[in-house]
Amino acid sequence: MIQVRERDVATLKVKTIQMHDLMRDLCLSKAKQENFVFIVDKSNASSLSMIRKEAFEKSMPLEVLNYVEKHEEDCCNPLFCILEISKDSTKLLKIRGIWRYMFNNFKLLRVLNYETGYYNFAGWKLPSDIGNLRCLQTLDLRVRNLRIHVPNVIWRMEQLRHLYLPRRCKSRTKLKLGTLRKLLTLVNFNTKNCYLKDLINMTNLRELVINSPFNIENFSEKELGENPPIIGSKYLHSLSIVGNLGDRSINPRHLAHLLSGCTSICKLSVAAEISELPEYHYFSSHLAYIRLEWCGFEENPLPTLEKLPNLRILELEEILEVKEMFCSAQGFPRLESLSLGKLYNFEEWKVDEGAMPSLQRLEIWGCRLLKMLPEGLRFITTLKELKIESMPKAFKDKLEEGGEDFYKVKHVPSIIFQDCDYSTK
Repeated sequence: MIQVRERDVATLKVKTIQMHDLMRDLCLSKAKQENFVFIVDKSNASSLSMIRKEAFEKSMPLEVLNYVEKHEEDCCNPLFCILEISKDSTKLLKIRGIWRYMFNNFKLLRVLNYETGYYNFAGWKLPSDIGNLRCLQTLDLRVRNLRIHVPNVIWRMEQLRHLYLPRRCKSRTKLKLGTLRKLLTLVNFNTKNCYLKDLINMTNLRELVINSPFNIENFSEKELGENPPIIGSKYLHSLSIVGNLGDRSINPRHLAHLLSGCTSICKLSVAAEISELPEYHYFSSHLAYIRLEWCGFEENPLPTLEKLPNLRILELEEILEVKEMFCSAQGFPRLESLSLGKLYNFEEWKVDEGAMPSLQRLEIWGCRLLKMLPEGLRFITTLKELKIESMPKAFKDKLEEGGEDFYKVKHVPSIIFQDCDYSTK
């Protein structure tokens, strides 16, 4: 009766489930019978409004009540288990001074989400009263590419499980997060607005997204092992590093030191300028998914990546400097999906017989200087799908039936061409 809807691409663990229609109807019927749930439809929407109004009138001032009446769909009960602040209501709350009342009285608030806005967040400062929400478990402060100031009060929310910081904070923002020992998700962490040493205290962290700048103070260049560990969680399974415009670079040795402590991660995404990858022994042997983007590698990254024993999905995009790539025999033993996109200087690709023995899906798009597919593809009998997109017409013609390279891919059941009709002349 309970069906799997979505699985994690790296771990294959269940991410979301859905209930069968019959089971859902049965549960709703029983819940309604026991007065456990109130089902809202057009026929009873007005009565629900009256119920809410009576409840709120007992505990909230007129200004707040007026706001709730206008946005009653956001308000579930007087204690607000979940509160989403829309971009259209931010100024209203700020001007009327309702922030303080909310943050001082919604003691059991669990989720606070600021909807992505633009104009209403310009020059905005988060009220320090937000630190009074001691029961908060999810705080989402992501707003669209505007610098806002976050007061140093988040450390007081020791029940936080999921923290999404703004993509860009004002320079005076400096947050202490070392008390958040129950944190599972931390997004938009950087070493300019946060303290790197606080990560060692987050012993339950599962997912970490780092925004540049990311720098390690007092870093020993002589020996990586001399530096103290950065990540304190043994459960971290997903790590992402994202470079901001104007500050996309990351020191390769800083990355190596960071990865050396992430022994359990199975998903890694790097969208930043980095001249080279760390040696393969710095990578977790559990890595199943890697995405590399904007990386200015001076050398072919595949000799490092092909040694990872459990890598199943690899995506390379906008890696500008690499002209040649080579996959050796027995390399990428468990790789199932490979995507190469917008490798603008990529001209030649060689694949040895025996490389990528488990490959099932290959996607190449926007690699306009690539002359042909490698000879070694004809030995990969597991390949089920080949997708060629935004490539020159001459490249496509070689791979179609009757083309000079068709023999390399004739064993592939599904070959898809998309937007491959332009000439390179």
